[in-house]
Amino acid sequence: MKKEEKTERFKRLAATRTNEILNKLRILSNCSNRSAYEYSEDDISKIFVAIEKAAKEARSKFYFPDGKNGFKL
Repeated sequence: MKKEEKTERFKRLAATRTNEILNKLRILSNCSNRSAYEYSEDDISKIFVAIEKAAKEARSKFYFPDGKNGFKL
């Protein structure tokens, strides 16, 4: 497979998947309506800690694709 084909495939898939995630976050924000839902600050914190952790893990895979941190002996 040519490099250009891989680049184009990456761009297409990454754009689609990123838009899906952004849409899910927009849908999640609908839960902020206090007239329809009841939640605590702790609930909010748990949600965003989980999202931020997953985002950091996903980002790290672009820099360390083999799953290793950068430490080696």
